Amino acid sequence: MIVTPLDSAVLDSKEQYVFYHKMIDFTLKELIVAVQDKQILNKQEILLFKQYCDLLMYSIEAMRVKYMYDDEENMKVDLTDSGFPNYLEFRYLFNDLELREEFLNKLTSIDVLKDEFLDTLMRKKEPISKRKLFQAASIVYYTSAKKEYIFNRFVQGKILEAPQGSPGDYLVSWSFYEVSHNRPFICFMYFNYDGKDPLKDRDDIYYVLKTVADRELNLDTMAYAIDKRLPKLLPKLVKRVDLGPIHNVFAKDENEVTHAILDGIAKKNIPLESYAISFKIDEVSSISDFKEGSFFSKQTFQKWAGTYRQRYVFAPHRIIQLLYNKTPEIMNKLAIPPIQVSDLKINKK
Repeated sequence: MIVTPLDSAVLDSKEQYVFYHKMIDFTLKELIVAVQDKQILNKQEILLFKQYCDLLMYSIEAMRVKYMYDDEENMKVDLTDSGFPNYLEFRYLFNDLELREEFLNKLTSIDVLKDEFLDTLMRKKEPISKRKLFQAASIVYYTSAKKEYIFNRFVQGKILEAPQGSPGDYLVSWSFYEVSHNRPFICFMYFNYDGKDPLKDRDDIYYVLKTVADRELNLDTMAYAIDKRLPKLLPKLVKRVDLGPIHNVFAKDENEVTHAILDGIAKKNIPLESYAISFKIDEVSSISDFKEGSFFSKQTFQKWAGTYRQRYVFAPHRIIQLLYNKTPEIMNKLAIPPIQVSDLKINKK
């Protein structure tokens, strides 16, 4: 899918910012709890999954602060099969924080701004101007946001010993933001190691993962590429989680779940804050291995089974009923029945 500027919408009012950020924060938290409750991932994977989601929520909160009172720039939300911010917004965050000190030096000092706020509110009895509010928000943004907590284009997890009974001796995770979908993906790889300690080769391992596993490829192609580039590393199971799309009022795509929700909102059968989350897990596992190469430089490769995909949908009870009525063929192909999560309630003035 080729994403163009027409596929993004800007949030151009304070009300839209409040609504959108409450929705994204709420839905991600509901998703984390439900994935854990239904044991869709194992305990170790859940801990890592939550850490990556925390980075995602931290970044989106930083965007909220950054843009709240900015009249010149507006945050872009992806409309096509996503529901998340456009990937460029994450890059802008990272670039901003690279230049933190330079920006802070240009801003009015906190003490001066406090005195101006008190004078305006207490003596003049006037509301704070948007320009001053933006200055305050910018100070909060540049002083509190940490570059190391921003969900970057590629996020590398550590190499860990895999839990007992796992397909391999070691587990490594990573995450990436797929620019063609504007969605985050989280990956887990269980592997054995033909050597004493994979941590000694971690720089090579991390480099290969960032080079060949930083985008959505056919999973067996990705697993083969990792296997070929790292002769000592023997992948046994690769698992990729596709987090989204989040179907909601901001979406504009050809997804049947999105259409059902937008149609329900348009007909006022369901509230404006209605949502559902699609969630997919692709797995590919090694079924055997073989050696290839000359007599003196043979390398062991894995033979892979076909990719196994499981689809899930998370939604409040009323939306589940709607989806069974409007998209029964999708609901009947899920790995398990739709998983109920809480309703989002946003007070409207």
